[in-house]
Amino acid sequence: MAVAGALSVSLAGCSSTGGKRAEDARKAAVAQGRAAVNTPRWTFAMITHSGDGDTFWDIVQSGAKQAAVKDNINFLYSHDDDAQQQAQLVDAAVDKKVDGIIVTLAKPDAMKASVARAEKAGIPVITVNSGSEQSKAFGALTHIGQDETIAGEAVGDELNKRGKKKALCVLHEQGNVGHEQRCDGVAKTFHGTTQKLYVNGTNMPDVQSAIEAKLQADKSVDAVVTLGAPYADTAVKAKDDAGSKAEVDTFDLNAQVAASLKNGTLGFAVDQQPYLQGYEAVDLLWAYKYNGDVLGGGKPVLTGPQIITKDQAATLAAYTERGTR
Repeated sequence: MAVAGALSVSLAGCSSTGGKRAEDARKAAVAQGRAAVNTPRWTFAMITHSGDGDTFWDIVQSGAKQAAVKDNINFLYSHDDDAQQQAQLVDAAVDKKVDGIIVTLAKPDAMKASVARAEKAGIPVITVNSGSEQSKAFGALTHIGQDETIAGEAVGDELNKRGKKKALCVLHEQGNVGHEQRCDGVAKTFHGTTQKLYVNGTNMPDVQSAIEAKLQADKSVDAVVTLGAPYADTAVKAKDDAGSKAEVDTFDLNAQVAASLKNGTLGFAVDQQPYLQGYEAVDLLWAYKYNGDVLGGGKPVLTGPQIITKDQAATLAAYTERGTR
């Protein structure tokens, strides 16, 4: 990296003292909101399928924004949980002639034409979070995230270790290919029975009532798996109101999930490290623009899954409170 120009640091050699001074200066610059490089101020746009109020995407943005400061990037963020609207946001970024686009492919068919339009305009694209199987075919530089099927399989394995027999997999966004892959992955490795429950993720009271009704109707369900951190607490409330003894487990992590793991309200969580998804997406776009670098070798750059239990919750609590896990 061309750190010297941005920080005005003169290095007389490669001594350990000189290297330490340069690193200290770089860290100070980032802490003060100044770039650690002297590359042009490129504009990168991130467009996701997030709905309003989803804390997962706050964490993704936290990573992206910190990388943007370091890399001297003008970072733009927009989102829409309607696939057609999300595609229009990508088109708008292309019309603005941004220097790079980061996009999710939760509903890839709806996004294909817009991604192709970006690439035709010479704008490099990186996909994050969802759409790992379509990313390469769509022409993206790389995909950053977890393999959703592998993550689901990890959940199935963990449920087996806990002796569970019947799992309810709660899908809060119909049509999201990543969510289907998660539940299918659970079913693949879980020795018990897996059932899917589709709910309206934009309406938490409806989510709670749907889970509660299912648990009341089927007392044999001993595990509820939610696919997003904001839904875990709702599932716990539904379980309690239903008088169920099922364990609630969840994909993704936030401060509430960490606290619930610590006090035993939740069994375990699957962390895909969204901070890294945002940070690495911006950083890799910068590296491509600056040096033609691409990571992954045609394969996704995996940020998960990591199974988090009560044992790790206390350590991670500080990170979740500052919005980076």
